[in-house]
Amino acid sequence: MRGYSHPNVANVAPDSVATTPHAASPRSDWSTIARLLPYLWHYKWRVIAALVFMVCAKLANVGVPLLLKQLVDTMNPNLSTGTQVLLVVPVALLVGYGLLRLSTSLFTELRELVFSKATEGAARSISLEVFRHLHALSLRFHLERQTGGMTRDIERGTRAVRSLIGFTLFNIAPTLVEMALVLTLLAVKFDAWFAWITVAALVVYITYTVTITEWRTQFRKKMNDLDGAAHTRAIDSLLNYETVKYFNNEEFEAKRYDENLEKFRAASVKSQTTLSLLNTGQQLIIATALVAMLWRATQGVVDGRMTLGDLVMVNAFMIQLYIPLNFLGVIYREIKQSLTDLDKMFTLLEREREIADLPGAQNLVINSKISSNMPFVEQNMPLDSVFTASAATNSIANSNTKSSNNPESTGFSPEISFQNVHFAYDPSRPILHGISFTVPAGKTVAVVGPSGAGKSTLARLLFRFYDVQQGVISIAGQNIKSVTQSSVREAIGIVPQDTVLFNDTVAYNIAYGRPGASQEQVEEAAKSARIHDFIAATPLGYKTMVGERGLKLSGGEKQRVAIARTLLKNPPILIFDEATSALDSANERAIQAELQSVAQNKTTLVIAHRLSTVVDAHEILVMDGGHIVERGNHAQLLALNGVYAQMWALQQSAE
Repeated sequence: MRGYSHPNVANVAPDSVATTPHAASPRSDWSTIARLLPYLWHYKWRVIAALVFMVCAKLANVGVPLLLKQLVDTMNPNLSTGTQVLLVVPVALLVGYGLLRLSTSLFTELRELVFSKATEGAARSISLEVFRHLHALSLRFHLERQTGGMTRDIERGTRAVRSLIGFTLFNIAPTLVEMALVLTLLAVKFDAWFAWITVAALVVYITYTVTITEWRTQFRKKMNDLDGAAHTRAIDSLLNYETVKYFNNEEFEAKRYDENLEKFRAASVKSQTTLSLLNTGQQLIIATALVAMLWRATQGVVDGRMTLGDLVMVNAFMIQLYIPLNFLGVIYREIKQSLTDLDKMFTLLEREREIADLPGAQNLVINSKISSNMPFVEQNMPLDSVFTASAATNSIANSNTKSSNNPESTGFSPEISFQNVHFAYDPSRPILHGISFTVPAGKTVAVVGPSGAGKSTLARLLFRFYDVQQGVISIAGQNIKSVTQSSVREAIGIVPQDTVLFNDTVAYNIAYGRPGASQEQVEEAAKSARIHDFIAATPLGYKTMVGERGLKLSGGEKQRVAIARTLLKNPPILIFDEATSALDSANERAIQAELQSVAQNKTTLVIAHRLSTVVDAHEILVMDGGHIVERGNHAQLLALNGVYAQMWALQQSAE
């Protein structure tokens, strides 16, 4: 059964056990931060510079109340002070006051300017690493994933990098530095009561904030889960737009979506209610501390122990200290949420690959089994010669792609061998039972049989989307498990039964078979696939957008684009999985002839339901229930008067 994707016991791997990143046990917040630090430490000099600018900004900020105290004390009427002092000294203090204010803003902006490259660089590195890792995970993972929820987790995780760095370095750390400076000044310049009142208020404030925020986190998490569920449902519904329309279920989908939105609304209201409780408690603590501090300072002025400037300074210190603390609840909540979101993305990033290259695996080496004197097809060889010339044109024409990942092509079409292959998507339901066959170099072998017989599974195993539990699959005598996956897939071209296209232009989708191919090569491939005339007749030609998953094109048009894409790649191994199933009879015959021409002297595996498309194959395998029940060429199988002959008779009578 296609897409039936639970792991079997013999091939258990972390990415096959857990279907979502949430399945792993949660790590501690400190572990998440430690996981992030190497990405930031890549910009260590910027980190150090940002910390220096942060300290300078806070020193300037703390200096403002000190200078304000001097200014107030200087302006205090004093008969012994001359007029010149009254005019000169305040001006100097005012200029200094302005410079300190400017320095605070300047150092803050320099800190953000210097550190922005580190923040964005870390976010970019993590996002790229996750993107690469997702492509490296097995087909099993991608069949089980929920695209909407997973993309939401990645989006939140990337945003969490910026939020976590911003809140930690630009809010928490500066507040801690300023708190230490203020407490030191209050303890040194005045009596210890000022410091003790401040410390007590901070302890109560932080304890209250952390406690309430931890309690509120459950509502925030519930909001995010419901938001992800609603997003997943919306994406799934939109991706299946045609199915929704076919069954007139727009209202049904809207109702399902609204159910999630209503749950999200209820959770959001609960979160806002608890936020109001948090803010009210914070303001009460701050107000109490301010009253106590100002009462102490006012009493000091009355007793003559403090000046009016001291009173102003204490008030300014408290305002500067408590303004950032007003946002501590929000900041702490956002930091906790950012850590949670980042943990989800790191959990996804650390999911082990079910299908991985062996340490030191080499590229697939394809040896010639046709003619050792045939020249290679050069990168810039005209495509018409690639498709119409002799056997020499059927070599690997993909040399323009990443040479480091290409098979080491010392020849042409390799032999493919399945030896006693057993495979099951789930151990309770085996798919293949000891399959053995060989596709000789440069020959065509067809596989036919009813749905569910395991035909398409052969192609998936050959591409190494899954690993077999028993047996060996080899190309050119090399076990595909022992060579790199990239080189195996580089050597194979496939025209799948279900063609999915990128939401881009027709030219982009055809050129995807050979990135960097010229427009002329793209058009030659389109002509060979019998789709050039259709493309040329559209207003935008090859710049026509195909829509989401290619839905702007008909099934036959999508299939011809897939054929053109594979023809452009021109690999030594071809797989045709019902390559013409979506075509009308006239186009099917024309393209079938073209495919047979292209498959000459290439190792070709054809998977088919319609037997008329495989009558010219060198060997035909008849599969049923995961077994090969018959094999031979068309004439031999008809002479057996067995399963194949019955299928042929049924299809001929139907036609």
